Amino acid sequence: MTARILVVDDILANVKLLEAKLTAEYFDVLTAMSGAEALEIVQRSLPDIVLLDVMMPGMDGFETCERIKSNPHTQHIPVVMVTALDQPSDRLQGLEAGADDFLTKPVSDVALLARVKSLVRLKMVTDELRMRAATSERMGLIEQAVVVEEAIKAPGRILLVDDRESSVERIVSTLEEFHDVGVISEPQDALVKVPELDCELLIVSLGLDNFDGLRLCSQLRSLERTRNLPILILVEPDDNTKLLRGLDIGVNDYLMRPVDKNELLARVRSQLKRLRYTDQLRESVEQSMELAITDPLTGLYNRRYMEGHVSTLVLQAANRGKEISLIILDIDYFKAVNDTYGHDVGDAVLKELSKRILQNIRGIDLACRFGGEEFVLVMPDTDLSFAFLVAERIRQRIASRPFELGLDTGPLDITCSVGVASLEKPDDTPEKILKRADQALYRAKSDGRNRVVADAA
Repeated sequence: MTARILVVDDILANVKLLEAKLTAEYFDVLTAMSGAEALEIVQRSLPDIVLLDVMMPGMDGFETCERIKSNPHTQHIPVVMVTALDQPSDRLQGLEAGADDFLTKPVSDVALLARVKSLVRLKMVTDELRMRAATSERMGLIEQAVVVEEAIKAPGRILLVDDRESSVERIVSTLEEFHDVGVISEPQDALVKVPELDCELLIVSLGLDNFDGLRLCSQLRSLERTRNLPILILVEPDDNTKLLRGLDIGVNDYLMRPVDKNELLARVRSQLKRLRYTDQLRESVEQSMELAITDPLTGLYNRRYMEGHVSTLVLQAANRGKEISLIILDIDYFKAVNDTYGHDVGDAVLKELSKRILQNIRGIDLACRFGGEEFVLVMPDTDLSFAFLVAERIRQRIASRPFELGLDTGPLDITCSVGVASLEKPDDTPEKILKRADQALYRAKSDGRNRVVADAA
């Protein structure tokens, strides 16, 4: 795991020390001696992490961090505040400036590498999601960041696995003012209960009696439902072996005992913020994918998705000796509806017709708006005769009940013409089947409309 890290400090000796430690671990290190220089490098080079000293002349670390986080192009870059100050007010000011993590001078090698590796792992996931979101015109990443800042104030759902009564009491009393906290005091039950509970953060003590907390973390990482659940471990002082093992298996963060209340709140807040930001990015990607394959007016699949997906379905049917049928449906005299009542009414007709189609097909069938007033249905494991029956049922459902559209002239009578074709030969292509269905549709219109015609080839 490697990354580009920017080290910012006005004291050259501090810069050189951190640079040497990080370079020895094969990180690519950039350096800056002031806040202004740091901002210029961040804008130009987009490092993966910024290690930022707090006490600097001119523009201090807090202001530098705030400027990085206020820039839409750099706000996703994790910032670690490095400071000799360890007062609660300093951490609070850092959090308000947007800091993602803290390191206290003198910085230990274990703490430095642990924080950096954890943030690099998170940054890799975030970058992948941001890249996918960018392919869909960025899906409003700037607005999402604002939503996350507001959402972070909402209580988090936290689950604590700890069998020490005094420890549980101290942690719960610290967190319950701001978050909803649940406790599992029997570690053996955690593997079953954690996946069932809707929590946003899991805190696991590594000092459990007769139970290996790291094994629990490892097992949860292997389960689909908890693979992305943030995990924060509580480690005994100087137990670097367990700490490093925990980071290796994917633990997100850690706290050394005795747990400092302010640090606990800061790290919980940081994990919740990352989780909610990542969740919103993931949701925007899913939405962009849905928009890419669906028709925005009717909610049916669009032509591009149908053309890509039907090729796979036809090939699978041909290879397995299965049936597959295609239905093309076209609204009769649709142009007259638009010309007489306007396109808003025409859109309402398209939406109502789409609902009636969906009500009369199976879950495995693919309903698409092919373009304009034309629709295509793909029916796997369906021969020509059964597809004809389905097409006739849809035609009847459309023609038998007028479309209630709230017009002063009353409901509209809408009919459709339908063509049906099926896979005939192993070397049949989607284009050939679709053409035969289109020819059958043409005959339906030529024969008087409001009817179903099956391919007779």
